[in-house]
Amino acid sequence: MILTVNDLNTARDNHLADVAMRVGCDKAVGKIRKHVLICGGTGCTSSGSTALRNALEKELAAKGIADEIKIVTTGCFGLCALGPIMIVYPEGTFYSMVKEENIAEIVESHLIGGEPVAALEYHERSGDHHAVSSLSEMTFYKKQQRVSLHNCGVIDPEDINEYIAREGYQALAKVLTSMTREEVVQCMLDSGLRGRGGAGFPTGMKWKFAMGSTGKKYVCCNADEGDPGAFMDRSVLEGDPHSVLEAMAIAGYAIGSDEGYIYVRAEYPIAIHRLEIAIRQAREAGLLGKNIFGTGFDFDISLRFGAGAFVCGEETALMTSIEGNRGEPRPRPPFPAVKGLFGKPTILNNVETYANIPQIILKGAQWFASMGTEKSKGTKVFALGGKITNTGLVEVPMGTTLREVIEEIGGGIPNGKKFKAAQTGGPSGGCIPAHLIDTPIDYDNLIAIGSMMGSGGLIVMDEDNCMVDIARFFLEFTVDESCGKCTPCRIGTRRLLEILDKIIAGNGELEDLDRLEELANYIKSASLCGLGQTAPNPVLSTLRYFRDEYIAHIVDKKCPAGVCKKLTRYSIVKDNCIGCGACARQCPVGAISRTDYIAPDKKLAAMAIDPAKCVKCGACMPTCKFKAIVKA
Repeated sequence: MILTVNDLNTARDNHLADVAMRVGCDKAVGKIRKHVLICGGTGCTSSGSTALRNALEKELAAKGIADEIKIVTTGCFGLCALGPIMIVYPEGTFYSMVKEENIAEIVESHLIGGEPVAALEYHERSGDHHAVSSLSEMTFYKKQQRVSLHNCGVIDPEDINEYIAREGYQALAKVLTSMTREEVVQCMLDSGLRGRGGAGFPTGMKWKFAMGSTGKKYVCCNADEGDPGAFMDRSVLEGDPHSVLEAMAIAGYAIGSDEGYIYVRAEYPIAIHRLEIAIRQAREAGLLGKNIFGTGFDFDISLRFGAGAFVCGEETALMTSIEGNRGEPRPRPPFPAVKGLFGKPTILNNVETYANIPQIILKGAQWFASMGTEKSKGTKVFALGGKITNTGLVEVPMGTTLREVIEEIGGGIPNGKKFKAAQTGGPSGGCIPAHLIDTPIDYDNLIAIGSMMGSGGLIVMDEDNCMVDIARFFLEFTVDESCGKCTPCRIGTRRLLEILDKIIAGNGELEDLDRLEELANYIKSASLCGLGQTAPNPVLSTLRYFRDEYIAHIVDKKCPAGVCKKLTRYSIVKDNCIGCGACARQCPVGAISRTDYIAPDKKLAAMAIDPAKCVKCGACMPTCKFKAIVKA
């Protein structure tokens, strides 16, 4: 069925009942008494959420109430640490870490008896450890403001009607029937939306450049999310794919393009599957293709799959890859808005950027600009990971402090450990030390302290992390991912890595710190693309804030965190050792033997570790119940 604008409005009203119970609307829903939402994002799927749905369907059928309960597989709810997640509406009961064996009790007690299963409800990890009965009560969500994620965990991403019920494609209808191209671009400029892919370039400015070009043009979406620990774009594509399609069509109208490409990682099978469904459904409804809404505007979208090359996140390398060539960056200028894909004017935005656009069109530029800070408008999605209680996906207004994200939304550092640093921007970013935890998160503040926003990865580290090792980890990643086209990146990053390896092995010299800084600054200034230009950031930021750890590695030949194996030594405190020999039996290389020393009040001679034989695997420590083995 090809939809007109009137048809779209009718479809929205007709299908509001499909989502009403989940969004607090009292529209009649017929026989359906409850909605059971099961997370179908990658995290929960890997934890068994598909099996949960199958078990729930069987149990409902067995109880004869399958026509009274609607089961919906959604995208990511955000609180990935608690998966698989299940939410029951209209009450909004939040069940976490649900197992197949719990399904029968949930059906009998809650779906039939109306009594939630308290033991399965999420408990806040606070002093009183109280149960939380719904999303609105959870500390994790209270400070969030969901814009690009507003449909994730709410709708069925494989049902276009649910997207339409949430005002889907209304923004596209608005621009095609009541706005000029210039007005659309001006709306983007007025909103202050900046690219969420890392550089933060104003979206409206990019569109304005492309609009001024002539001839064939392209609209591209960067879904090649390559930062370690990042899954923001994946979650949007899995939970709300139509928002990206709609936004790309709006961009196509604004710049005068009839064709778009989504470049998505092949390692994202769920995202790809749902994108393929969404594109097919949009075409069938006439929302992609020829003569959309009868306005004469044509626009269609194709998918292209990336093979996992990190460098293809750079816009010119991405376009080179779409063209069927090896993904390597091109010199700029000319910029893609002038000469991009297939040599034609092209705009490229990432998934999160596009996900904001339909709401900006519907709610207005000033609505979006009212959130965030003066120079960083709106919200930002972060993939929160590392040493944090609530790992997952969060969306907060720009300007929210790092402390609020880590301590309030993230639930703080587990196991009583101290916060040490946070890495933002992935391999392109830097490490933010604990004394800067009150820094408001926006583009300019992060750059000022030696980091960057990046696409939104936020890795939290505690006192057990070695910052020299962290710098090495990210640098090794960029060395592996360098395309090799330019010498500063290809050779320079490898030389940086060699110096770090030398320091970690205990062979460093103080002069190496000067060499690291000199080489890092050369690579930043001379590399061809953003990968090389930002590759030294983890090294420079850790040198800036954790120089004492570098000095300890070089001068004291010691890793303060006890991470770097070649600088780590295991020993046994003889007076604490009872001589049981459990550690020796666990040692894979026979480095532990009995001594002649018998501690006071002990019956057996103490054990000792031969440092020449020890491979520093750490297998002995967990076996000692008396904490006689220490690592230094």
